[in-house]
Amino acid sequence: MEGEFVVKVEAVEDDGFRPLGVVSAIWSELSGGVGPWGAIRPLFAVVLSLVPFLFLGQHFNRQHRKGMEWFLIQFPLIAAFLWPFLFVWSIADAWWVSSGIVASSESMNN
Repeated sequence: MEGEFVVKVEAVEDDGFRPLGVVSAIWSELSGGVGPWGAIRPLFAVVLSLVPFLFLGQHFNRQHRKGMEWFLIQFPLIAAFLWPFLFVWSIADAWWVSSGIVASSESMNN
């Protein structure tokens, strides 16, 4: 062997019990580690998308083109009784896209 490897282990300082640390750990587990806005963002998108005819969930997710296209296409679907399917799909889409935004922003932060 030409060289030797040295491993140095540093002592871990134990700060002891901190109530704020416990609250922080509990919040991290409840919110999935994405913070308060990351945990609430998909729910907020769903609440906005529950407003009929406006597709606010898509606009909230910054998919303005999709929201505007769905707004325009809903008028012929109302006559064909297919509008409820578009409405339910828009709610699911708002949840899915918002969850994807949170997941991708967290993967960039780590």
